[in-house]
Parts: sequence; C-alpha cells; structure tokens
Amino acid sequence: MKSPNCSSLLALACSLATLPSLPAADGPQNGATSAAQRSVSWQQHRHLMKTSPFRGLKWRSVGPRKQGGRIEAVTAHPSHPTTFYVGAGSGNLWKTINNGTTWTPIFDAESTFAIGDIAVAPSDPNVVWVGTGEVLMARSSYAGTGVFKSTDGGQTWRNMGLPESHHIGRVLIDPHNANVVYVAVIGHLYTTNTERGLYKTIDGGQSWQKVLYIDDKTGVIDLTMDPADSNTLYTTTWQRSRQAWGHTAYGKQSGIYKSTDAGQTWKRLTTGLPTGDHVGRFAIDIAASNPNILYAICDCRDRDEGVYRSTDKGETWQQVNEEPVRAGYDFCLIKVSPDNENEIYLPGQRTYTSQDGGKTYQQIGGTIVHLLDHESTVLHLDTHDMWINPSNTDHLILGNDGGLFISYDRGDTWLHLNNLPIGEFYDVTYDMETPYNIYGGTQDNAALFGPSDHVAQDGTPDPWTQVYLDRWGGGDSYHTPVDPTDPNTIYYTHQFGDLRRKDMQTGKSQRIRPNAGKGQPPLRFNWMTPFFISHYDPATLYVGANALFKSTNRGDDWKRISEDLTTNPGPERTGNVPFGTITSVSESHLNRGLLYAGTDDGNVHVTRDQGGTWNKIKNQLPDRWVSRVVASRHDEATAYVALTGYRQDDFSTYLYKSRDYGISWSSIVANLPAESVNVIQEDPLIADLLYVGTDLGVYVSTSGGTVWQSLCNHLPTTPVHDLTVHPRARELIIGTHGRSIYVLDVSKIQDSARPSP
Repeated sequence: MKSPNCSSLLALACSLATLPSLPAADGPQNGATSAAQRSVSWQQHRHLMKTSPFRGLKWRSVGPRKQGGRIEAVTAHPSHPTTFYVGAGSGNLWKTINNGTTWTPIFDAESTFAIGDIAVAPSDPNVVWVGTGEVLMARSSYAGTGVFKSTDGGQTWRNMGLPESHHIGRVLIDPHNANVVYVAVIGHLYTTNTERGLYKTIDGGQSWQKVLYIDDKTGVIDLTMDPADSNTLYTTTWQRSRQAWGHTAYGKQSGIYKSTDAGQTWKRLTTGLPTGDHVGRFAIDIAASNPNILYAICDCRDRDEGVYRSTDKGETWQQVNEEPVRAGYDFCLIKVSPDNENEIYLPGQRTYTSQDGGKTYQQIGGTIVHLLDHESTVLHLDTHDMWINPSNTDHLILGNDGGLFISYDRGDTWLHLNNLPIGEFYDVTYDMETPYNIYGGTQDNAALFGPSDHVAQDGTPDPWTQVYLDRWGGGDSYHTPVDPTDPNTIYYTHQFGDLRRKDMQTGKSQRIRPNAGKGQPPLRFNWMTPFFISHYDPATLYVGANALFKSTNRGDDWKRISEDLTTNPGPERTGNVPFGTITSVSESHLNRGLLYAGTDDGNVHVTRDQGGTWNKIKNQLPDRWVSRVVASRHDEATAYVALTGYRQDDFSTYLYKSRDYGISWSSIVANLPAESVNVIQEDPLIADLLYVGTDLGVYVSTSGGTVWQSLCNHLPTTPVHDLTVHPRARELIIGTHGRSIYVLDVSKIQDSARPSP
C-alpha cells in the first residue's frame, strides 16, 4: 500500500482529534490493518468521490427486493411501534415511520455498511446508537468501524469511537440516563486484539471505560439489564476465532457474568451452567415481569447445548429443555415475553416458542403473506434478532436471512416486509434480450433474474424471478450464467461445487457436479466455486475445484485438465472449511487455449494450450487469497489479478497487471484507497478502461490503472462483489453484497476514454 500523502494525514489528524478519547492500551495487533490506516483510507475514499469527474453520473437500483436479505438487528421506537429501525448485516441501516410500507436508508454515507446492533434511548427516542460490524462469524461477515450515535432520530451520525472493535454484539442504553451506554465488543474475527470486552460511557460517548475484559481471543456478545435495578447487569462472553480454512466457536472462556455495581466489578456465574472447552456462544435475557428469572441458551458441542433457567438472579441455573434444542454460533438468541416469565422464544435456525418456562417447544411458522409477490410459503430460516412489543406482546418483529417478518398474533400469521433491496449478491451476468435481463446468485436467497430497466422504489412491484428456491424459501447461490443460445437453460451453483442445469420451461434441474474419480482423493471446492460457460462454445463449461475441470456437453461429462493448482496446504491449514481451492478462472477472448486460474492460498497459473501444460506465475504476487484473475479482452498477453487480505483482517489493496502472460507483475493500485478488492474487469469496448469493485464501492480507470476515479457517488457505502459491462447497452452492472444490484450508464465514460483518431 502506498504511503498516505500529507493532505490525507492532515485529514486523519483532524478526524482523530474530534473522536472521543479511547483507552490508551487498545490498538491493532498481528498485522491487521489498523483503525488509523482505515481512517486514512476512508478520507481518501471521500476525497475521490468529491473530485471525481464522473460524480454527476447516477446509478439506478434495479432490485431485486422480493427475496429479502440478512437482517441482524431490529428495534422500535418505545412509544410509536410503527417507527422502527432495521440493520441489514451488510446492507446498512434503514428506518420506517409507517410500519414498513416505505423505508429510508439513513446510514448510506458512513464508513461502514455492516450493522451489529441498534439501540434507541428509552428516555429520549431521538437518541439512537448503532454498533457496527456483524455479529455472526460467517465467511462473509464484515467488520465495522466502531460505534455510532444520532441525536436526531437517525438523520445525522457521529462516530463515537471503539474503532478497533470490528464486531459489536449488543448496545444497551440505561433507561433513565441516555448518556450511560454499554457496548458489547466481540472483537476482530480473524486476528486477536485487546479492544474487545464490555465498554461503558457515562458522558454520551465522549470517553469510554473497559469494564470487563477476559483476553485477546474472547469478546462480549450479549447483555441485559435488570429492569428494576439498572446497576445489575448480566453479560455473556464468547471465545471464538476464524481462519480461511476453518473456525473455532468454542472455548473455556465462554460464559456468563454478573455485575451489581453498574459494571465496575464482575463475577462469573457457573453453578448449573456448562463450562469447559466445549462451551460456545451464550445468549441471555431477563424476565421483565419478574427480574429474579433469567434464561440463557448455550451453543455447546454436546448434550449441554440447551436452555438454562435461573430463579435467583443468576446465582444458580438449571437446564430446563426436555427435548433437544439447537442454539448455533451464528444465530444464538433467546427472548422472554415482557409480560409472562414462562413464555420464551428461541429465534435461531428455526424459531420456537415455549409456554412452560423452557421445558417444551412449538415451532413458529404459520401463514406467510408477502408484501411483494414471492413463491415461498414458509418462514425463512436463521433468525438473528427479534423485537417484542412491550405494550402488546402479540406484536413481534423477526429479522432473519430472508428479511423482515412482522406478526400481530404471536406468530400465527406473518407479513413478510420484502420491500427492501438488501440482497447479498456474489455474482452478476446478463443476456442479450431487449431489454436485457440480469442474473445473479445470493447468500441465503437463491438465484434470481430480472429486467435491467426496472427501477426499484417504494410502491412498485418486483418483476424478478427466482431460478429456484429450496424448501425453506431460500438457499445459497453463486454463479448463474444463462446459455447464450437457449434462454430457457440456466445454470446455477450452490456452495462447494454443487452445480445444477435447469430447464426453465419444464422446471427440472439436473445435478452436474464433477467427481474425483475412483481411487482418487476427494476434490476440494471453494464455498463459491468458480464456474462459467466458454466464450467459444455454449456447450463447453469450466469449473474449478483444487484442479480445473472441463465439459464439452453441458456438464453431462467432465474431464480434468490440470493438476492440483493450489499449494496443497498441509495439516497446519486443514480445518472444517475446504482450503487449497481454485477461486477464480478466466478464459481469454483472443486465444481459445489461454486460461488463467487463481487460488485461495495465493497461487496463479496459466495454460496456453487448453490445459495441456500449466505454469505457475505467482512470482511477485503477495501470499493472499486470489479474488479475481482476468484475461484481457484487448491484448492477448495482458492479464489482471486482484487479491484480498480480508480473511487476515488485512484491508489493503492488492491489484496487479501483467503484459507478458504473468511472467512479471506490476501494481496498479496507484491512488486507490486501501480497500479489499473483489473484482476487476476490462471494458468490452475500450482498451485500458478498467472497473474495480471493492468492499466499499466502485472505481474506474481510463488509463489502464495508472490513475483511478470514484464511481461511488449516488451509491451507498456497499461491498461490490461482482461487476460486468453490457456491451450493447453500454451499462455497468454491479452485484453488491447487501444492497442488491445497481446499473450505471457508462457511455460517457467510454466516450471520454476512447482513443483519439
């Protein structure tokens, strides 16, 4: 990464000078990009937006909305429950004042899009706090930039510090004093750090005190307060870590703690609770109708997993579930009905309720009514947050992987408020119809396609079509190419190499995943397996595992055309997630035999004879995950590689270009901010016109990468996972991981970049 210039440093100094004071001992460790570096990058990001010659170009949101997206936080105005706030995991923050009929995005210009928790001050509902950074530890869980505060109901925001927190599990405001706030900091996901634990402010965020700290691997994730005594707090700690090849969600430091002096001292509660290396994430809640009673749910690796109840303010506990219940480390939540100490809810992979103090459970489902037309008839899986109206406990709001659901009869019927464009897309492509259609795969909500000329806005239908849905109304999907000679044939992919070919007329799908072969070691497929249709022949397909496979009959048969192209990592990089996999493959438009492949462990290879021989061309490239390798459309010898350090908490920019088939590489980062790069593509019409999608937006270069300009104006802060240019329409299509799909007319950019005659 280039050193920041003087103006950037001055901007950083000014921004840091206005931030609240922080505990001096906290800071970055283990090579993670520091909060100070991220602040410099954000200043550069904003500067490029303000000075971009293309700042007048306006994006249009084309949806889709109907499928929903992951909701991680929801809370309502204490006296006006039709006004509420929704935090999409990587889709920013939204507010409605009319019960979800219309929405306003209120966080789009901030330095992060990742929402962990939202809190509204009971004593002053204009005061809203947001803890940023997603709670779950998924492979696409994004880090935040601290805790934010609004004093005008979300119209304006100020970053109140804790910039090294990365992931925040809970924000709790004292009901009697809006200046007293507690923040449960989970901490870095991929590296250890000391800015984790429970933080408290008594001056509205001007200064912070760390009131509970375990160690640099253990954070605080949940928190509740005795409604009759604001000095009594209960909090849960979670020992967890993640690497590219696996994760650990358990450890002996996971547990429950209690304070009776507003957080100054704590004791661990153990009597009747599981302890040890098998213990994972806890969630906790208190019965407002009887504060002697608390409930906790524990994600454990054995029969200790379950629901625990205390009737003596946490001093002793008893496991009460008479049947197995599942917690889960990504959606561990428990809620007590405000008016009934024996009525609890377990929102999780599925959502359950108990009416007898946690002994027996009934699954919540009921009748689902969608605001916008949708094919699903079931309540979506994986609930991350739930709000119960304290004045009317029949009124529930659920936030899950399928979006937002609201009930007025305790869950017998649900209205799916699926009018938010918060799809988490991995991939986008197009066809040549008029108007052309856009295709893409999402996290949790399957694959869709829809018309490119649609404008997604309140009060309009959603004309998108699901390519498929699983029986729970969703499913993970990635590459979704359509056969260019037969628009009724669509391919779609699930995680870890599960490929399907679907006839949209008959509705039948055929599984076409390649196999290792008899006597061969099992193949390793990436979560998002690279897959595409050849430019030269629509019956020819390529898919990457740890080796590259080719089919010449639409996937009916496969031939292995490479050796293992990864480093074939040893036991030190073997875990519960496949690693040592191909992540990106590109076929040249100029030479049918020219293919490039990049891997998650940093390898890049090239073949110039359709896979007959492969040469490793990593050379000067860093040891990072290859997010994209691209063969040039305009010069056979030119290629591009984007790499990402995201899975090491390294948010630097890694972007390279070769003019000699990968023999040598040169950085084309130039003036780009330090943002993880997910995709680079050439313009199909103009040589040296490049587009880049990062974890914070989109950039363009008209000079082959020597200088970059921002295309982030009129676009929310959002991670762009894929982009492509429609050659006939001259439109740039971006697939965002949290705000669905946007389209931009780039004809003016193309005209400005066109060489003079």
